[in-house]
Amino acid sequence: MSCENLDWLSHLPSLTHLDLSGVYLSKAIHWPQAINKMPSLTELYLSDTQLPPIIPTISISHINSSTSLAVLHLSLNGLTSSIYPWLFNFSSSLVHLDLSMTDLNELIPDAFGNMTTLAYLDLSWNELCGSIPDAFGNMTTLAYLDLSLNELRGSIPDAFGDMTTLAHLDLHSNHLNGSIPDAFGNMTSLAYLDLSSNQLEGEIPKSLTDLCNLQELSRNNLTGLKEKDYLACPNHTLEVLDLSYNQLKGSFPDLSGFSQLRELDLEFNQLNGTLPESIGQLAQLQVLSIRSNSLRGTVSANHLFGLSNLSYLDLSFNSLTFNISLEQVPQFRASGIMLASCKLGPRFPNWLQTQEFFSELDISASGISDVIPNWFWNLTSDLKSLNISNNHISGTLPNLTSYPSYLGMDMSSNCLEGSIPQSVFNARWLDLSKNLFSGISLSCGTPNQPGWGLAHLDLSNNRLSGELPNCWEQWKELIVLNLANNNFSGKIKDSIGLLHGMQTLHLRNNSFTGALPSSLKNCRALRLIDLGKNKLSGKITAWMGGSLSDLVVLNLRSNEFNGSIPSSLCQLKQIQMLDLSSNNLSGKIPKCLKNLTAMAQQGSPVLSYVAFYGLDIPHYYVDSTLVQWKGKEQEYKNTLELIKSIDFSSNKLIGEIPIEVTDLVELVSLNLSRNNLIGSIPTTIGQLKLLDFLDLSQNQLNGRIPDTLSQIADLSVLDLSNNTLSGKIPLGTQLQSFDASTYEGNPGLCGPPLLKRCPEDELGGVSFTSGLSSKKEDIQDDANNIWFYGNIVLGFIIGFWGVCGTLLFNSSWRYAYFQFLSKIKDWLYVTTIVNMNRIRRSLQG
Repeated sequence: MSCENLDWLSHLPSLTHLDLSGVYLSKAIHWPQAINKMPSLTELYLSDTQLPPIIPTISISHINSSTSLAVLHLSLNGLTSSIYPWLFNFSSSLVHLDLSMTDLNELIPDAFGNMTTLAYLDLSWNELCGSIPDAFGNMTTLAYLDLSLNELRGSIPDAFGDMTTLAHLDLHSNHLNGSIPDAFGNMTSLAYLDLSSNQLEGEIPKSLTDLCNLQELSRNNLTGLKEKDYLACPNHTLEVLDLSYNQLKGSFPDLSGFSQLRELDLEFNQLNGTLPESIGQLAQLQVLSIRSNSLRGTVSANHLFGLSNLSYLDLSFNSLTFNISLEQVPQFRASGIMLASCKLGPRFPNWLQTQEFFSELDISASGISDVIPNWFWNLTSDLKSLNISNNHISGTLPNLTSYPSYLGMDMSSNCLEGSIPQSVFNARWLDLSKNLFSGISLSCGTPNQPGWGLAHLDLSNNRLSGELPNCWEQWKELIVLNLANNNFSGKIKDSIGLLHGMQTLHLRNNSFTGALPSSLKNCRALRLIDLGKNKLSGKITAWMGGSLSDLVVLNLRSNEFNGSIPSSLCQLKQIQMLDLSSNNLSGKIPKCLKNLTAMAQQGSPVLSYVAFYGLDIPHYYVDSTLVQWKGKEQEYKNTLELIKSIDFSSNKLIGEIPIEVTDLVELVSLNLSRNNLIGSIPTTIGQLKLLDFLDLSQNQLNGRIPDTLSQIADLSVLDLSNNTLSGKIPLGTQLQSFDASTYEGNPGLCGPPLLKRCPEDELGGVSFTSGLSSKKEDIQDDANNIWFYGNIVLGFIIGFWGVCGTLLFNSSWRYAYFQFLSKIKDWLYVTTIVNMNRIRRSLQG
């Protein structure tokens, strides 16, 4: 329904209630004037009507406007901040105001503080910025305030403490910081508080103990929870406590006094110590989530089995050991039990057989070394998510018809064997990787139930063999297909092209033969292809570059592909890992590689997606692949997007290294070794500043090593061996730090780190470097000698004329000088005669 104008409203002066929600009013630009002409109106509902923003140039008369408007709903419109001038004319009458999702995008006006009659205010889901005005403290009649999902910053004002009638406060998903004000303790009527997803820090103030209404304080940086301050909760009114995703430390709080607590969420904190048995006294508890803390110790039946109302239990990723006898039976019937990384084994936990209404079960990495009991398969009819991975569970899988079509099933990393039954392929998500399965019992005639279908299939690392089942037509919803590390053989069927939504294809390390099916070009959503280590042959087809433009990873290494590298691969602008190594490729390296823009620009796509079990349980998948890195195959997953590499090694490529390769400035790894490349290394190689790995060995490269190579500071692996390079290895700490084997097999190379000296450096058996040093030293010695002898001559002249010149020209000094010499002569004569007479007498005696 639509309406182009609201002028007809002026004929309804006595109307008190008007609801046009959902009516298309985008052309009613004069709607404010129409509302102003309704003096008796008390309630107005215009939500989701696509109201146009108020045009400032249009005069809005308030003569005869309603002074009794108490309830106003304008949510889900694109009003922006243009609504404020008209809105604040009703400050004295409005009691209920909803402006959620109205594209408000500026500071919150202080004028809201003048709405002293307001009891309900919803400004959520906008783009409000700046800080929360202190003027909000003037709204002393406010009972409901929602400012969530905005861009608000700064601290929470102490003025909130003046709103003593506030019963509901929601500030979640903003950028608020600082601590929770002590003034919150004044809001004695508060029944609901959500401060989650901000940057609040510090301890939870003691003043909140008078409220006992903490509900949502999750996703902050709160560090303290002092349980002793929360033991005296009046009337035990607290029902929901969510302090997840904080930095709470210390032991688990004793919350036994909260007899009405229904939900307790403390996941992703740093709590340590043991889980107190007092948790079993919370008789009303329905949800208990303590996931990802550092709790340890034993969990007995006293902790949990008395919680008769418990519907969801999550103790995952703690160091808890379950010590529950076979006879003990829990009183609860939970729909979700998540105990990943808790110690449940070695026997399969028998107490699970009482849980008849499972929708989620995760007992992965729980130390179970047992066969799955038969009773377990009777619990799966309502399952949406089952994870028993990373145990030592053995046995076979039964062929059941009760697997629901939306089940997410992860049984990877166990010791399951035998044949994979037909029924499990009805799952939405199926991971049976890293087991001992040897066959597939699959009939391709029965399609999945309409509306669902297999989206994730991982059968990698098993013992499966034979040709692939040709069931692709019924698996059109498939997003991830991983059959790597098996013994599959034969050709890849053309029907694989029916998987139009497939993003990831892993067929690595099998024995597939033949050419790539041309139908694969229909899988335009592909982002990762890993077909390495097979026996695929033929040419790399030209359509791959044009049809699969979203490819990020293309790995065809260790096959039997021949022909040249098609220039169409240069159209893969998203590619960041291109591995064509160990094939029979010939021809030249395309110059158009410079068009691989993802390798020349910062930023990397994330190879991930989200799948849902049923309608509400998400599973996050991050892709991975094996990368030949520094001579070893290494698996990259979360850091895969950081690897930008080209590997064309071990082929029969000819020609020169195109200089255009050096335009790919974000490259981390470049391997062109074991080919027949000629010419020189591009002088612009130094542009690849991020290069960590460079291998150009075993080619026929000649000429000098470019000086710019020494400018790549992060280069940790370099191999230029077995070429015909010549000349002096450029000086620089980087290139001299590599082992001599980096340069061996190049007879014309010389200089450090090689022992061979360069001919131009050798002068008279002295190397050029030492000769140059000697020349510098000789020049320095000559200069020193000149100064030395010059100073002697100068000193002689000054000394001679300073003494002799004075005696020559001054007669009194000359007389005194010669008289002094005469006395010295007489003294020496007398002393000598006396001493000689003494010696003579002593000899005669």
